[in-house]
Amino acid sequence: MKIYQPLPRSERGAILIVAMLLSAIIAISLGTYVNLSINSLKMADRTFYNNAAMNLVEMGVEEAMWSYTDDSITSTGWSTPVAWNTSTGNTAKTTFGPYNYSGNVTGSVKVYVTDRTGLGASPMIIARSIITLPRGAPIEKWIEITLSKRSKFALGLVAKNSIQFSGNNASVDSWNSDPDNDPSTAAIPYSGGVANDAGSIGSVDVSSTISVNNADIWGTAATGAPTTAAIGVGPNGRVGPYGTPGNTLDPGSVSTDFTANLEDVALPAGGLPTGAIGATVGVTGTTTVLRFGGTISANLEVYGDVTLILTAPAGTSAISQTGPRGIEIKPGATLKIYTAGDVQIAGNGVLNPNSQPSSFQLWGTSTSAVLQDIKIAGNGTLSGLCYAPNAALTINGNGDVCGSFVANTIKVTGNAAFHYDESLENFETDDPYGISKWRELTTAADRAAYSAMMSF
Repeated sequence: MKIYQPLPRSERGAILIVAMLLSAIIAISLGTYVNLSINSLKMADRTFYNNAAMNLVEMGVEEAMWSYTDDSITSTGWSTPVAWNTSTGNTAKTTFGPYNYSGNVTGSVKVYVTDRTGLGASPMIIARSIITLPRGAPIEKWIEITLSKRSKFALGLVAKNSIQFSGNNASVDSWNSDPDNDPSTAAIPYSGGVANDAGSIGSVDVSSTISVNNADIWGTAATGAPTTAAIGVGPNGRVGPYGTPGNTLDPGSVSTDFTANLEDVALPAGGLPTGAIGATVGVTGTTTVLRFGGTISANLEVYGDVTLILTAPAGTSAISQTGPRGIEIKPGATLKIYTAGDVQIAGNGVLNPNSQPSSFQLWGTSTSAVLQDIKIAGNGTLSGLCYAPNAALTINGNGDVCGSFVANTIKVTGNAAFHYDESLENFETDDPYGISKWRELTTAADRAAYSAMMSF
């Protein structure tokens, strides 16, 4: 029979100490693991609601942009479906929420608009979202958005397809007729003293070309084609800033993959029907809107603010002025023409002494598969806008051509000097606003600049 002999006291104490150490190590390991798991869960939870905060602040920006666009159409964008606080100047502010998330989490977003009228040069939207958690600090996201009007005349010459220059002295540059963006102040006419090298031309179609030939494009050229090989220059032609040598495409001044949404324009309704357009139309200081189904072929003098809605169908002639005939817009007068018919204003062309090109507007409304034919000549200075996305446009002149022109194809013949009016980037055409600058405010200094206005 084997008799058990107890261990000496010293050995039994050592085993106990080892067991206690092992237990302590296991306890520390388990505690650390549990703590790590809790922290990981907290981090995952905050990451999830961090994304929620960003979604919430972007929702606030979208609501503000919707209000801008709807207000331009219905004049109720700042009252429905949410009533904004518009009691202070041109500003608008509101709070969306609170919204309930799972786990007793709530969120809201405050939105502040600096200029709800959109009359300023750069309206801004400031949005601040706050996610409140049961434990820990709230999560905030701040965004600063700068808006700009999307103008149909954001470039000087834009074609769905090709652009072609002819003549050895043709050129493109720019100036700004309204640098303070205030139509009540006097417009600045083009001159060499205010000229800029921000002229701009663009062709949308991927298979079309821009034939600069020997023209001087002091500014930029953009093509929808995948390479700049679609932009051709002759031995004396160039695209780039002032000082660019001949036969050169400045790399920083040309771009590919150019796109532009050239929507069709409908012939307006209304207008006083008339059986004839005489030698004069309109009265100084008044607005005249006429609807005419024939062809204008005689000289025409324009007084006051005149809109002509010409109902000649596509493929027929709406304006045919040759020889010494033309259109003369008197000082202070304006003329808008809407037509799907062909337009030929040759001879004396369009005489427009007004400094702002928007005082003469030609809107091509044809949607026919056969391109609308528009030919415009200038006797001296041709100043105006033309938007005809389904037209073959020919600009003929040996003087200055000021403004912006959009068509399916564009030919610039003669030795015309084309000057793009940079103020047309803000030209009001009822297009929705676009985002010109997006910035997340992440630092305390950035947020401090708006903390007072966002404290409501």
